[in-house]
Amino acid sequence: MKEAKEIKEKKEFTIKDLPGVGAATAEKLMEAGFTDLMSIAVASVGELTEAAGVGEVVAKRIIATARQKLDMGFENGMDLLKKRENVIKITTGSKAFDSLIGGGIETGAITECYGPYGSGKTALANQLAVNVQLPIEQGGAGGIAVWIDSEGTLRPERIKQLAEVKGLSPDEVLGNFRGVRSFNSDHQMLLAEKVEDLIKEGLPIKLVIVDSLMSHFRSEFVGRGTLADRQQKLNKHMHTLLRLAHTYNIAIYVTNQVMARPDMFFGDPTEAVGGHIVAHASTVRVYLRRGKKGTRVAKLVDSPCLPDGEIIFVVDEKGIGDI
Repeated sequence: MKEAKEIKEKKEFTIKDLPGVGAATAEKLMEAGFTDLMSIAVASVGELTEAAGVGEVVAKRIIATARQKLDMGFENGMDLLKKRENVIKITTGSKAFDSLIGGGIETGAITECYGPYGSGKTALANQLAVNVQLPIEQGGAGGIAVWIDSEGTLRPERIKQLAEVKGLSPDEVLGNFRGVRSFNSDHQMLLAEKVEDLIKEGLPIKLVIVDSLMSHFRSEFVGRGTLADRQQKLNKHMHTLLRLAHTYNIAIYVTNQVMARPDMFFGDPTEAVGGHIVAHASTVRVYLRRGKKGTRVAKLVDSPCLPDGEIIFVVDEKGIGDI
């Protein structure tokens, strides 16, 4: 009887029960997006002090208590493998492409595709925005997409066309889809944070598209003197996207621009912008480029468990497909 009572008390432990958190502080934390113990347990001391206006000592105590109540310990391999069963893989529309990246765009991870203009980055985004609404058994996720557009590339008429190709109701697909234009890097970062609010409103979001990731950061931070500030902001943005992916089992698809390395005399000098911050935060990285006779080439550059590889796919009026 006593054990049952203790379990019940543990389950009912809320943010307001944390040491140093009263009604006013709890309200500030919730407004900043810290709505459960997990979000507080994985937060940094700096984030809590900024959000709730508490001192560092109090913030450390709050985080420590949240971690203790959640019993955030090490898990054995079998438990971790079982968690991987919850991962959903959204088809790209090309069997070869899906095979290259382990079955499709994974939930709980950031997939980055970079390449020059016309390489198929936005075309893949359009296809994923439709495919995510398919049932899981058909390669979808049974959810909807949110598109953060920084370059003015979002075209609802293309999504409508691809929905018709898939035999879906265009009106239903467009009605479920959410798109928004970002006008600077701060706005882009804020919109990524606001996705969580949409989820809490009950929207079954399973895919977040950022097209493109670096456009605003690249134009606003010019010269070596601003590089440290840019990378710091970019790091925060990538961690916001990662937290969304892990907390809500969402697939994050970001497109990225490229630059030519001046010190590269042999081979392909093309490199993704954003440096190590983007490279380390992205779970899967794919380099896209134009191939022969209107085809596209996808090269897997980085993955936690897959070997490097290269495939050819096509982009036409029917969307992404195989040759």
